[in-house]
Amino acid sequence: MGCGRKPAETEPVAPTPVTESRIVMGSSVTVTVWTRDDPAAEAAIAEVFQEFGRLEDLMSVWREGSDVLRLNAAAGLAPIRLSPEVIEVLGIARHYSELSMGKFDVTFGPLSGLWRFDHDQDDVMPDPAAIAAKLPLIGWEDLVVDSAAGTAQLRRKGMSVHLGGIGKGYAVDHGAAILRRHGIENFLIQSGGDMYVGGHPEGRAWRLGIQDPRGPADTPFAVVELSNATFSTSGDYERFFMKHGRRYHHILDPDFGQPAMGCRSVTIVTSRSVDADALSTAVFILGPGAGMALIERLPDVEGVIVGARNEVLVSSGLKDRLTIISPPADGP
Repeated sequence: MGCGRKPAETEPVAPTPVTESRIVMGSSVTVTVWTRDDPAAEAAIAEVFQEFGRLEDLMSVWREGSDVLRLNAAAGLAPIRLSPEVIEVLGIARHYSELSMGKFDVTFGPLSGLWRFDHDQDDVMPDPAAIAAKLPLIGWEDLVVDSAAGTAQLRRKGMSVHLGGIGKGYAVDHGAAILRRHGIENFLIQSGGDMYVGGHPEGRAWRLGIQDPRGPADTPFAVVELSNATFSTSGDYERFFMKHGRRYHHILDPDFGQPAMGCRSVTIVTSRSVDADALSTAVFILGPGAGMALIERLPDVEGVIVGARNEVLVSSGLKDRLTIISPPADGP
C-alpha cells in the first residue's frame, strides 16, 4: 500500500493595513484597519465615511436644512425637535461648558464670521466694536437641551451654535463603533486633530507623536503609547495668521472674542473622542494652570500642555507613558 501524502498546511494570512482618506467635516479623515479580508474591510470603511457624512449633514453650519442651522434660525423662539445625535452632542457640550466655567462654549457662533482664518484676509483684524457687539449673544446657559423631549432652544434672538469644537470627536466615536461591529479590532481613525486607535496591530500598542507647535509639520516633540484610547490635540498652529509678530489663531476665548493666548497646544488622552475633542479646546482656553487642574480632577483623562512660554506640563497619569524626544522648538 502506498504512503498517503499529508495535505499541505495553509499558513494563516497575516493582517495587512487597508487605508482610505477623504475630506469630511472640513478636515481630512483617514481610516486604517488591519485585516485578512480586504473586501470586508473596505465595506466597513465605506460605512464609516457614510456615517461621517450623515453626521455632517446634521451638524454643519453650511449645509442647508441641518439641525444646527434649524436651531440657529429658531433662536429666541420656541424649542425645536432635533435628531438624537445633535441632542446628545449639545448635552455633552453643556457639560463641558459647566466644567470649564464657560470657556468651552458652542454658542460662540456669532464670532465665527468675524474671524476668517480659512480665507486670505490680508491679516485684517476684526473691528473691536463688532466683536463687542457679538459678545452678549454668547452664553451656554441660554442653550436649553431637553433630552427627554428631544428638543433644544437658544433663548435669545441672534444666538447661534457652532459644533466645530466637538462634532469631529463625536463622529470618530461613531466610526470606531462601526468598525467594532464589523469585527475589526485593530484600527485607526483620524479626523484633523482627533484620533482613535484600537487594538494592538503587529502585537504592540500604537506609538503616537505629539506635534511640535513651532516645529516643521509632522515633527513630534513627544510620543505616547496607547491602545483603545483617543488622542485629541488643539493647537495655535493649525489655522492662524501673523500680524506685528503676534500669532492670531482660531481658538477663541468666548469671554473676549479674541484668540486664547495661554497655550500653544493641548493634547488630551481619554477613552471617548467626543470628550477629548471638547476638553482639548476647553483646556487650551483655560490656560496651563487652570487647564491642568481640570485634567487632574477628571477620571480617565490625561493631558500634555505646551504653554505660551514653551513650558511642557504632563498630567500625573501620563508621565510614565510619555517620552519627550526633544524640547519643543521656540518661536512666535
